[in-house]
Amino acid sequence: MAHKFEIRKNKAGEFVAYFTYNGESIWWTEGYSSKASAKNAIDSVLKNGPNAEVDDQTD
Repeated sequence: MAHKFEIRKNKAGEFVAYFTYNGESIWWTEGYSSKASAKNAIDSVLKNGPNAEVDDQTD
């Protein structure tokens, strides 16, 4: 699979969830003090993302 979520630690020691595609970071979350919170952020995207509307502001 070319896309995946990764949980990494930032320089401040916080847990950050990254969404990557072909090894490139597409977007990432804020830093969390616990790994569980980063996992919750991923779960939220997986749960709520499929129904998110597209707001095309180029018109």
